[in-house]
Amino acid sequence: MIVAEDSVLLRQGIVRLLVDEGFEVPAECGEAGAALLGLVAEHRPDAVLLDIRMPPTHTDEGLVAAAAIRGAHPGTGVLLLSQYVETSATVRALAQDPRGFGYLLKERIADVGELAGALKRVAAGETVLDPLVVERLMRAPHTRGPLDGLTAREREVLALMAEGRSNEAIAQRLVIGGKTVETHVRNIFTKLGLAADLLDHRRVMAVLAYLRA
Repeated sequence: MIVAEDSVLLRQGIVRLLVDEGFEVPAECGEAGAALLGLVAEHRPDAVLLDIRMPPTHTDEGLVAAAAIRGAHPGTGVLLLSQYVETSATVRALAQDPRGFGYLLKERIADVGELAGALKRVAAGETVLDPLVVERLMRAPHTRGPLDGLTAREREVLALMAEGRSNEAIAQRLVIGGKTVETHVRNIFTKLGLAADLLDHRRVMAVLAYLRA
């Protein structure tokens, strides 16, 4: 188990409670960027408990990290903790494949047993969603974004691009030919309006569009 929470007192309190409940917590982290992803890659925990609003902007760093963790380590459960109900496209995308995914509101957790039980379920591949989160997600209006024109396969390719994988690595992961990956990548660039003569690297810009969606 890895705990990511920027409040030192809250993070250490959660870690102590989890250890008392019998969890092994080999690492903790105060941010949701490269340091957290490195710890997950090093320790390969059953689950990661993380806040949504983390440094430096305290907006969606936890959501971006959750998406990256699920993409790179599909066997690792992710339990989001927040004071707020987020209904962004990232949350909806995470909830579309709910296996090993949880989202609880801090103020609605009754006791440590409830938190411990949620973590065990997420680590086992189950889903744990606060009813208020489900209600807000069901009511959230869908606004068209730049990725809406992509096919399901193109979204898979773009997600793997966001993990930093090369075309060859994407082909191996999806068990498709290299030429097919190249076609998907070209289609992604076209649908996102990334012209070949752009000064910025189109691959980087496509990944940024994915992370912002």
